[in-house]
Amino acid sequence: MEIRTDVLVIGAGPAGSIAARTVAEDGVDVLLIDKKSEIGTPKRCAEGILKSTLDELNIKPDKRWITREITGIEIVAPNNKTLTLDKNNFKLPDTGYVLERKIFDKSLVMDAVRSGSKVMVKTLAKEIERVNDGFLVRAINLEKEIEIFTKIIIAADGPESKIGRMLGLKSRTSLEDMASCAQYEMVNVKMDDMDHVKIHIGTVCPGGYIWIFPKGDDIANVGLGVLKSHTDKTAKYFLDSFVQSNNDVSKAQCVEMNVGGDPIGGLVAERYGDNIMIVGDAAGFVDPLTGDGIRTAMLSGKYAGMVATNSIKKKDYSKEILKEYYDLTEEEIGKSFNKFNKIKEFLLTMDDESLNKIVEEILKTDLSKINLTALLKIIIKASPKSLFKLNKLL
Repeated sequence: MEIRTDVLVIGAGPAGSIAARTVAEDGVDVLLIDKKSEIGTPKRCAEGILKSTLDELNIKPDKRWITREITGIEIVAPNNKTLTLDKNNFKLPDTGYVLERKIFDKSLVMDAVRSGSKVMVKTLAKEIERVNDGFLVRAINLEKEIEIFTKIIIAADGPESKIGRMLGLKSRTSLEDMASCAQYEMVNVKMDDMDHVKIHIGTVCPGGYIWIFPKGDDIANVGLGVLKSHTDKTAKYFLDSFVQSNNDVSKAQCVEMNVGGDPIGGLVAERYGDNIMIVGDAAGFVDPLTGDGIRTAMLSGKYAGMVATNSIKKKDYSKEILKEYYDLTEEEIGKSFNKFNKIKEFLLTMDDESLNKIVEEILKTDLSKINLTALLKIIIKASPKSLFKLNKLL
């Protein structure tokens, strides 16, 4: 079977779906393919999203994929002192939802289809060859060989991305920048406030943090990400240790387990070329500080879709035209990621004692008056040696 399309999006996660929707909304022919038979599985994250992200991407909240509304965050120091930020003591810039990704991701694909995109599941791109002014993609669809001719490829094939490298781009995330993650969806979780996200910091999770994201009255995603540069033990080892010892989850049971890598080193430089753009996790669109990737993945898909549409209308698919995608993502996302990377590197230098002191000092402070300057003063007061580290990083 032979298929022709202007734009081929490979990977139907949030980045790929938004890219396909954006292209289709402008009336350009687009095909979205995914190697899985069911979109949204397995889930790859804690499933949290800010309300403002939905507004930013023009996604209408839907109770079918919202499992919990989050109204606050609790940061737990190594000594178990807890800093709670919610409407009672702090004006949060935004609140959020915990999603059911299996429904959310499928909903995004359906929106792309409603906008005019075609979609094919269980379709694996095996070989890509440059032909004329585009690509010939040889793929397997439901065990049958097909050929797809396209002018532009948008690669949204996740953290294990191969498409960019198949086309000669140096788009691999280095292993040292790949966090090893493990997560359990658990039932019989007993937190005091199941409308709060809980974050545990310190050596309980070397090079990362532990999260508890509530999904129901007694259901939560409990997970973590560790850096191999900070430990020789597995993510699962630290997760199991936490579950056994923490009162919130020690009596809970796992009903789903997810493992995988999270690229937290920032954006890959070679994320575009002649006839190709790379989006989402495949190009490192994951916040280096928090590990959150849904918002920036979808934004990268939106920008790639906009640039692809412009390229098709101009009948110019060259690297020079597609550089607009690089410029947009660098300005809107890359600059922030560079700052977050510096903050991450600073936090990785903090030991448990310093983290305890910082949380204790913040707890003594009027949180309504906290700003960046006040926070820096607290950090330096709690850990004077931090001044030298901050000077090196800023």
